[in-house]
Amino acid sequence: MKTIISIAMNPSIDKSAAVERVIIERKLYCKTPAYEPGGGGVNVSRAIKKLGGESTLFYPSGGMSGQLLNDLLEEEKIEHKPVHIKGAIRENVIIFEETTALQYRFGMPGPLLSDEEWQRCLDELSNSTPEPDYIVVSGSLPTGVPEDFYARVARIGKKIGIKVIVDAPSVNLKPVLQEGVYLIKPNMREFKELFDGEIQEEPQIKEKAKAIVESGQSEVVVISLGAAGVIMATRDAVKHILPLTVPVVSKVGAGDSMVAGIVLSLARGMPVFEAIRFGVAAGTAAVMTPGTELCRREDAERLYQEMASVSA
Repeated sequence: MKTIISIAMNPSIDKSAAVERVIIERKLYCKTPAYEPGGGGVNVSRAIKKLGGESTLFYPSGGMSGQLLNDLLEEEKIEHKPVHIKGAIRENVIIFEETTALQYRFGMPGPLLSDEEWQRCLDELSNSTPEPDYIVVSGSLPTGVPEDFYARVARIGKKIGIKVIVDAPSVNLKPVLQEGVYLIKPNMREFKELFDGEIQEEPQIKEKAKAIVESGQSEVVVISLGAAGVIMATRDAVKHILPLTVPVVSKVGAGDSMVAGIVLSLARGMPVFEAIRFGVAAGTAAVMTPGTELCRREDAERLYQEMASVSA
């Protein structure tokens, strides 16, 4: 199987706990908290592991929260290469209200990275051995890291001949498209922002996606539509892939699971269309799991087979 590197520039510790009811201006007593690794690229590597694959995770790490992240990744047996920074990585808080089954998510800001620190992350990537076949960059960037950081990663990928996959906010995606990559996976809001919100209907989405491919900005475009599946565009086709209907327990981690399913399938040699369909199955599997849990392999594989039989 081909090799995968996942990059998480803004990793986190996700601290989750349950409380009977959220009441304003009252001290709330939570149940024993759970700690999990978090952040875009981190969850991509975790989902790859859950789907039976392997990847190497690159990320900045600092402070007590950074050490905890390192330890948690060790427990999950995820290959990881932390780049030491002075600041502490962020901690997010997720509170589950038992009486309503509602979830409250509080995202904290990441650390301030110096020029030397984020440049060292690029250097570590450039010097990684053996050279990967795929690089996945996912999630937000912390303070101090330039908006074109992912475009710099794309430049490294092109120089070495690595396929780069990007799942990032539109402000970071625009410089990436100017550089050119293998695959992008924006959601509908991010895709609209690339065109200043001018897109409204499916034919327009397909037309713009095809234009990105034909211009050489990205060989593959995958636009996540949530419960409506994805629109994918390549030089050969533009298709709408619909997911199966499943009970939605939590939408957390669905996008990262989709990206993990796509890149892992590509690394296993699947054709692009089938890899994206498996990614949709993995994303669908993630919404079936509670809290911050990612996709389960057995669910993803079953849903993929059912999707294939429906379209046959």
